Amino acid sequence: MPSAYLLVSHGSRDPRPEIAMNQLVDLMGDTTCHPPTESKNLIGTAYLELRPTPLHEQILEFGKLAQSCGCDRLKIVPLFLLPGVHVMTDIPEEVTKAQAALDLAIEVKPYLGTHPRLAQLFSKQMSGIEVQKWILLSHGSRRPGSLEPVEAIAATLGAVPAYWVLLPSLQLQIQELANFGVTEIGILPYFLFAGGITDAIFRSVEQSKMQFPGVSLQLAEPLGASSFLADLIWDLLES
Repeated sequence: MPSAYLLVSHGSRDPRPEIAMNQLVDLMGDTTCHPPTESKNLIGTAYLELRPTPLHEQILEFGKLAQSCGCDRLKIVPLFLLPGVHVMTDIPEEVTKAQAALDLAIEVKPYLGTHPRLAQLFSKQMSGIEVQKWILLSHGSRRPGSLEPVEAIAATLGAVPAYWVLLPSLQLQIQELANFGVTEIGILPYFLFAGGITDAIFRSVEQSKMQFPGVSLQLAEPLGASSFLADLIWDLLES
């Protein structure tokens, strides 16, 4: 029987992340409802915060649609890069609530940040930008162990990690590199989509250019929707 797939992200007041999510769904292929005799997939999106209904109600609504389409299983992939509270606590709790009211098996797949090829995707954002050193800038999380994926990818990319809400901050890492004589620095946002935080990062980089006039700072783009990202999500859903 066909499966149903639900992509869960944080949610934002900025419209750009939702637009990117819908683009991802389109890139992943067929998303329409089919009779159970056809082996097709139903793909949807849901959001943890800043929606009219809580996540468990969104899951329940999508699950009922999946059942009406003849699907016998719902697979959820959290589109998060860090194993913070949202991934480890909030989403599982919401899924448990939805499962209690839904006669359909729900399976939560590993979050996006666990994919072993994620570093390749970020390296694509670095291509074409010639610098001496890169800073990988993540939002950060205070949950124990949540920064290890950032540090691992930073090491793979030959970058140093920095955090938006934790130390070391972007400015501290720029200062540290400048003290070692680095004059060309690339800043790679460890974020999926453009939005309010990436706009704030742009403003911070512009301020840093004035603070460090002897250092050339180049800001790469966040990942955005792409066929490569869609392939990684399919890998997680089918694992």
